[in-house]
Amino acid sequence: MMQHVPLAKTRDTPQPPTAGPISSQQEKGNRMWSAQDVARDQVRRQANGLDMAAVAEKVAEAAARERETAEQLRRGGPFSEFETNPERLAAIWAAKRVEWQRVRDLTAQAGWSAYEPDRDTEGSTWAQEREKRRDGALAARAAFEARRREEADELRAELWLSAAPSRLIRAAADRAGLMPTQVLAQLAERVVVGEDGTVSVPPFTPSPQSGQKTS
Repeated sequence: MMQHVPLAKTRDTPQPPTAGPISSQQEKGNRMWSAQDVARDQVRRQANGLDMAAVAEKVAEAAARERETAEQLRRGGPFSEFETNPERLAAIWAAKRVEWQRVRDLTAQAGWSAYEPDRDTEGSTWAQEREKRRDGALAARAAFEARRREEADELRAELWLSAAPSRLIRAAADRAGLMPTQVLAQLAERVVVGEDGTVSVPPFTPSPQSGQKTS
């Protein structure tokens, strides 16, 4: 008599990843930076070394673009700036105008001949925080990709055993306080393939501390 024992996830033919989690991660990446984040980063880089007159021109330009995008958004007109979402583009230009004004006011109050990002305490603090968030996002993305690669090598398999080996597996599982599937998974983890193709499993005691996944 053959008995059916479902085997826990083991390494075998990769399963194609579903599109859902990937799309979700991409969407989160696109939303990671707010309009203010984008504006501050761009202004900090573009303002470096600009004198008061040049900064004032940037304030006027940002204000004009803010009005333009807001009007286009109100009328529902077409947007062609890198096919950016209309609402987001309008929000970015509004944030740029605010940030350019802050840079202008800071440069004037500090009496600088030109804007220097490294002397901008508020801007430098924000830039450091943004770098930490970016590093955290990259680390999270790397961990996500690592999980995807690991899961691609896993497969839920089913194993049919005859009565004799099935009784042995169940007895070993009962002694260890495990499910039969956990014993089979631990067996699979310890398989050794010799150079001549022979397969063996070194003696071991099934243990709950293995950490083998069973679902």
